[in-house]
Amino acid sequence: MDKKYCAYICAGCGIGDALDLEALAEVVTGEMSMECKTSDCLCGAEGRALIETDIAGGVNTVVVGACSPRVMTQEFDFGKDKITVRANLREQVVWSEVKPAEGEEPHSEAAEFLQETADDYMRMACTRAQKTEPADPYLLETINKTILVMGGGLAGLTAAKEAADAGYNVIITEKEGHLGGKAVGWRKSFPTKAPWTDLEENPINELIASIEANDKITIKIGSEVARITGAPGDFGISFKAAGSETEWDAPAKVTVEDQDLITKGEMEDPNAALQAYTEINPDAVMVGAVVLATGWKPADVSQYEHLGYGKIKNVVTNAEFEKIAKEGKVPANVAFIQSPGGKEDDKDFPFCNSVTSMVALKQAQYVCEDNAEGKAYILYQHMRTPGQMELFYKNAQNNDGIFMTKGNVMMVEESGDSLSVAVEDTLLGEDINLNVEMVVLAAGMEPTTLHENSINLAYRQGPGFNDLELFDGYADSHFICFPYETRRTGVYACGGVRKAETMEEAVDDATGAALKAIQCIESVDRGVSVHPRSGDATYPEFFMQRCTQCKRCTEECPFGALDDDEKGTPLPNPTRCRRCGTCMGACPERIIGFKDYNIDLIGSMIKSLEVPEDDDDRLRILVLVCENDAYPALDMAGMKRNGISHMARFIPVRCLGSVNMAWIRDALSAGLDGAMLLGCTYGDDYQCHFVKGSEIANKRMENIGDTLSTLGLEPERCATNQVAITDYDKIPQIVNDFVEEIVEMGPNPFKGF
Repeated sequence: MDKKYCAYICAGCGIGDALDLEALAEVVTGEMSMECKTSDCLCGAEGRALIETDIAGGVNTVVVGACSPRVMTQEFDFGKDKITVRANLREQVVWSEVKPAEGEEPHSEAAEFLQETADDYMRMACTRAQKTEPADPYLLETINKTILVMGGGLAGLTAAKEAADAGYNVIITEKEGHLGGKAVGWRKSFPTKAPWTDLEENPINELIASIEANDKITIKIGSEVARITGAPGDFGISFKAAGSETEWDAPAKVTVEDQDLITKGEMEDPNAALQAYTEINPDAVMVGAVVLATGWKPADVSQYEHLGYGKIKNVVTNAEFEKIAKEGKVPANVAFIQSPGGKEDDKDFPFCNSVTSMVALKQAQYVCEDNAEGKAYILYQHMRTPGQMELFYKNAQNNDGIFMTKGNVMMVEESGDSLSVAVEDTLLGEDINLNVEMVVLAAGMEPTTLHENSINLAYRQGPGFNDLELFDGYADSHFICFPYETRRTGVYACGGVRKAETMEEAVDDATGAALKAIQCIESVDRGVSVHPRSGDATYPEFFMQRCTQCKRCTEECPFGALDDDEKGTPLPNPTRCRRCGTCMGACPERIIGFKDYNIDLIGSMIKSLEVPEDDDDRLRILVLVCENDAYPALDMAGMKRNGISHMARFIPVRCLGSVNMAWIRDALSAGLDGAMLLGCTYGDDYQCHFVKGSEIANKRMENIGDTLSTLGLEPERCATNQVAITDYDKIPQIVNDFVEEIVEMGPNPFKGF
């Protein structure tokens, strides 16, 4: 691209009052050799007209010194064929100025410090504009827009219906001999409308009928997915008979080596691969995205010997009781045990949550409906009925046939023709002993992904979802921001495989997953990424001539976007890529980069900073900031006018996982006095938007600390911190404390070299 530059500085929102804009413009025109103009309000009609007039005159690379790049995105969008770079002069310069404490005299050099900060941000923005190239989207030669739905239960059927209604072809695979899953065996469903007290008819049969009548939906009963190869827009799906151990039913003319190459997605000629793939399995199909709705199964409760499950005839699980209730009249006296009791104290059964609480309330109503003198006893440690279901709970409380108490169940024993249930520490303040005809244990909803690799992905990461212990076997996702997404791009989870849900929740979940599958397909068709960098048209490019086959990029990629050959050479799958840049941060040879984000670009921005010599009031601390949580939190800190040290310089990065340690080494070698990484919180919650970026960066920084020691620099000059997007009140203190530590250490001894 033959670039023609122009920079624009806004005087609005207090920027012009706090800064000398004429001097700032001179930095741009003098040092950065760019034309520079100012406006009272760049985001207004006159300001935008100023820029558009210049664009009409040939300007195609625009630098905007104004508010945060997170706001006014439409106002400063001049088209995909134009490069626009934003310098954050408002939130992170003039609004972040440290104000003198009450009664304290203003610092005589405060205005000068503020001007220096603004100068640096304009230098970095201009440098970024010079180093940025226009995006060149990765487009598949052909794209398949069919959606595969794995699982024919309520969630799977709903996802299929929603996708078909949106105009997409759908394939449903169901391992059982019928559609509907476990919902087919349910007598009633929870209330979904006011007054939130009455059980409703099970909607599953009506849903099945609509699916079977839809000509956009292909149904494969008694079938499972044998293998999924490829990537979004180009997934290859092979099937096998349910329960079969045979993955491939291959004709003799297809060699074992070919099968292995196809499984790994490594055949050089995609057409040959597809032809061989379909020869191996004539039922193989190509799809664009996958919805995983393989559901759940009742968790094992036989381990609680004092409750008698598996030994005493009339001790059943809640799933078994639902079947009894649908087939005929339920017993007149039933105890519903919600927690194992005994020595477990107040712990619940495995995989229990609010759904099992509400199931007990529903099934207790069956007892009263089927028996005029029916008595249902609900014995719990925790009763959870969120939202409108609290009215459902209140209604059960008012039912004379339902008795509820918090208590510790110590023993279930046979007593003649009945069962004896001993309960201690009840709300009544005394122990009780119940004689009932049946005991129902609240078995939780265990996801099928806990022990089964039902997805069977041919990914380097592995075929299943049980690789993050945090999720207890559930299909992993960013459960705060991206609830349907999994670590396998193009695969979206819903229903019981994602979390224990009511029927109403499963319907909502499935609708969301279907929408995400559609968004993924359409994004691939445009050559842009999906969540969380939705719409990003860049993708990682590899300079293979310098690749040493170290495998760091393939091993650290959180999404399995990179395969590798037997030598360790990375084999990219761009449509799997989430554009986090973790591969770029991992590469010791610096051969991976994006058009608008690469080692040289950020490194050049760092080098563009002015580093004063021998002035303890003008130390320079580099802070690389995750764009997902930490950067918006910084902006909010500015909006709140929470002061941040004038010595800090912030550069947003896609993810801390993308931070290459070359940036830190180069920064300190250039005389910067310290470096900090600010990213998403990691640990038990794993809420980094790119799964493990913050954790990976922390480990890298530990290693760089050792390197600094060998150079005679204090390891404490480097630090990492994790923050949430809501920590705008904490970030200033974190940054300012680190600056104070650097001040105590003194200037970097490499200054001037």
